[in-house]
Amino acid sequence: MDNPTAYCGLACESCMIHLATLERDQLKQQSMRESIAEQCSTSYGMNLQAKDITDCDGCRANTERLFSGCSRCKIRQCAISKNIESCAFCSDYICEKLQEHFLLDPEALVRLEKIRRN
Repeated sequence: MDNPTAYCGLACESCMIHLATLERDQLKQQSMRESIAEQCSTSYGMNLQAKDITDCDGCRANTERLFSGCSRCKIRQCAISKNIESCAFCSDYICEKLQEHFLLDPEALVRLEKIRRN
């Protein structure tokens, strides 16, 4: 993967959706997608089924494979509209959208802060 960190600081290399995309064993991939759908429903209130967990190469990858939730992501849309590589470089950092995101993924803040320092 060319871009292992999403605009928002999510670590794509440890994202279960991305890992399911990379899984070659079809039975294991299906099991992973079922687990992801259940977790998305439980943790994020998304009403998803395994078939809704599509392949994803990351929101910054130059491919057409993008999880539907990522394609609708307001943070991603904002970063693309501002033509920035990462939210870490945004003049509005840390915006309200990111603050909400960090409540769900506090490590994303750590990753973005590291990007800002480098």
